[in-house]
Amino acid sequence: MTRKMVVKVKSVSFLHALITAVGPLRAERKYESLLNNLSHPPAFTTVRVNTHLTSVEHARSLLAEEINEQYKGLNVPVLQHPDLLDILLIPVIGPRKDLQKLTNQVIVGAQCGNAVLRGAHVYAPGIISASKFMKCGDVVSVYSDIEGKCKRGAKEFLGTKVFIGNGIAELSRSELFNSNGPLKGMGIKMTEPIYLSPSFDNMLSSYVFLQNLPSSVVSYVLNPQPGQRVLDMCAAPGGKTTHLATLMHDAGEVIAMDKIAEKVKKIKQNATLLKLNSIKAFCYDGTKALAVGKKEDGQDEPPFLPESFDRILLDAPCSGMGQRPNMACSWSLKEVTSYQPLQRKLFRVAVQLLKPGGILVYSTCTITLSENEEQVAWALETFPCLRLQSQEPHVGGEGMMGAGLSPEQLKWLQRFDPSDIILQEMDLNLLQDFKYEDLISLANKDCIGFFIAKFIKVQ
Repeated sequence: MTRKMVVKVKSVSFLHALITAVGPLRAERKYESLLNNLSHPPAFTTVRVNTHLTSVEHARSLLAEEINEQYKGLNVPVLQHPDLLDILLIPVIGPRKDLQKLTNQVIVGAQCGNAVLRGAHVYAPGIISASKFMKCGDVVSVYSDIEGKCKRGAKEFLGTKVFIGNGIAELSRSELFNSNGPLKGMGIKMTEPIYLSPSFDNMLSSYVFLQNLPSSVVSYVLNPQPGQRVLDMCAAPGGKTTHLATLMHDAGEVIAMDKIAEKVKKIKQNATLLKLNSIKAFCYDGTKALAVGKKEDGQDEPPFLPESFDRILLDAPCSGMGQRPNMACSWSLKEVTSYQPLQRKLFRVAVQLLKPGGILVYSTCTITLSENEEQVAWALETFPCLRLQSQEPHVGGEGMMGAGLSPEQLKWLQRFDPSDIILQEMDLNLLQDFKYEDLISLANKDCIGFFIAKFIKVQ
C-alpha cells in the first residue's frame, strides 16, 4: 500500500525549477511523485557507528536495547548494511493511522515538523501556537504549519496544517509565550508520532552518528587512506568529515572548511565528541582556498598551495531538493539556478588543490540536472586532467540523461532520486514478511535525494 500526505508548494516557480531539473518530458510525472515522496521521511533511520571507539556489533547491541526501551518492547530490528559496514539501519514504522486527533493543539514550524517526522521531540523554539488553556502535562495533537502563515502566539489556527502526532506538553502556554528570555528545552515530548522513529537525544552520542545513507556512501567512494592529507571543502556540520577521519583510523590529516563560524564550531564539537584528533577545522571561504603567490610549503592553514591534497571532497552548496521530509517545498527557479556558478567556482579551486593521481569526489543533496550531471559534463570539458571514475560501493541508481554524458559515464555516477520510488506503508506485521535483502534494497532506494561523481586527476 502506498503512502500519501498533503504537501503545499509555496511558489509556482517550483514547477519551472523542476522542468530545469529533469526536462519537460519527465517533469509532469515526476512533479507529483517528487512532491508526495519528499513529504515523507526515508524508510529507515540511518546510523553510522564510530568505529574509532567501538565495534559495530557492540554499538548494534546497545542501540537495540535503547530502541526496545523507547518502543516499550516492540520488536524492531537493527540491520547492518552489507556494503557500508559501519552503517546500521532502523526501519521507520508508519504512517500510523490509529492515532486520535485531539482538540488541544500545538502548531509548529515546517522545519520543526520535518524533524518530528524523523524521530525528534518538539523543542520550545519550534512552537508557534498553542491552544488557549494548554497546561504543562496536557496531551496535545501537534501540527506542522507548512505554509508559514500561523502567527506566533495564536490561540487557534485554521490555515493549512499537517497532523504529525500526539505528545505531552512540557511547558504551559503562558510559559511559552509570556516569557521574556529566549526559549530553551523540550516543549512537547512526542509519545505518538505519526512515524515511529527512535529519538537520539543524548543516546550513545560518542558511539553513533545520525547520517543519511547516501551521505555515508560518499566517504567510502572517496576512500581516504591512513597518512593521507584530505580536504573537505564545505564540511559543516561535520558528518562526512568525521567519517573520513574514522575510515583513515584517525591517522593523517583531515582539513575541514566552512565560511560560517557557528558551523565550524559544530564541526569541532563533533570531532571532540567522537574523539578524533586528525581533524583541523577552519572558518574559510572555499572559493578563496587557493594560495596566490608564495607560501611556506606544508602550512596547514588556508589558503593552500596548489597540489596540496591526496583526496578532496566537494560536497557543494546546492538547492537541497533531495532533502526529506520536506512538507513545504518553496524553491523558486531563481534559487535553483543560482547554485551552479558557485559550485563551479569551488570546483576550479578543488582541481588546482588536488595532487596528480589524487581523487576528487563531487556530491550534492539535490536532484537537478544542472547541479549534477551538467556539472560533470562541464568539468570533463573544462579540465583535461580529470577522468571520471567508477564508484565502489555503488548502491544508488545511474546518472540521468540530458547532459551529454555517454551511457557508460552515466553508469559511473550515483543518483538517489526520491521521485523514482514507490512509497510503502510499514507496520510491524509487514516488517516480519520482508527478507533481509529486500529491506536493504528498500533502504538503498527510499532515502534522501543525492548525487555522487568521482574523478581522478592525471598528469
